[in-house]
Amino acid sequence: MSVANQKGGVGKTTTTVNIAASLAMHGNRVLVVDLDPQGNASTALGMERGADSRSIYHCLVEDEEIRNLARPVPNIDNLWCVPATIDLAGAEIELVSLVARESRLKRAFAAYDTGELDYILIDCPPSLGLLTVNAMVACDEVMIPIQCEYYALEGLGQLLRNVELVKSHLNPGLDISTFVLTMYDGRTRLASQVADEVRGHFGDLVLKTLVPRSVRVSEAPSYGQSVMTYDPGSTGAVAYMEAAKEIAYRARTSAGN
Repeated sequence: MSVANQKGGVGKTTTTVNIAASLAMHGNRVLVVDLDPQGNASTALGMERGADSRSIYHCLVEDEEIRNLARPVPNIDNLWCVPATIDLAGAEIELVSLVARESRLKRAFAAYDTGELDYILIDCPPSLGLLTVNAMVACDEVMIPIQCEYYALEGLGQLLRNVELVKSHLNPGLDISTFVLTMYDGRTRLASQVADEVRGHFGDLVLKTLVPRSVRVSEAPSYGQSVMTYDPGSTGAVAYMEAAKEIAYRARTSAGN
């Protein structure tokens, strides 16, 4: 599942990390792939990243196996992360000249026995470039976080068109399966209006769970943790746990078991 939105600051990384942690804490085997050169998901999952660290860059550009790059996340069983390093910032340019540049990540997954995993979540960069296209070509589903603020739907049309382009030309099995409403502030009428508008557009694709603004969610990455381990009782952690349950229920339903 790709977690994508070319708009920055909508909670892509926070959503990826906390839903992955929630799923793992309920016994699922989860791999997070950090495709964002900023590497925030790697930081939030406690990955050490030095100058010589191996990362997803080495998979995309140098054909290193994902299995060799995945590292266990501290303090959470069943959760692994393929980190990003600053090398990834140049990968967009380096990928241009490579053969089958849009499907490098898909090929890497094909070489990995993904039967060992229940979920793979890919944190995409805030752009619609080659890294995001690689994620969408490699995935079955796209999850789109939308913040409950005025500019929420701006640019969303372009993202939906790009998903359709990838679907028609590169990955016929791709679907937008989930919208997550983030940074919800129940004290404002605007947040409710945005939530209603998104539900009106996308119906059952929108999770029932609203992820509220939460100081704890913002603090957790500075301690190298997700909010699920930093403060499991906080409103943000409870919301992400509920969102993960919805996603797991949908996955079971669609799989027919």
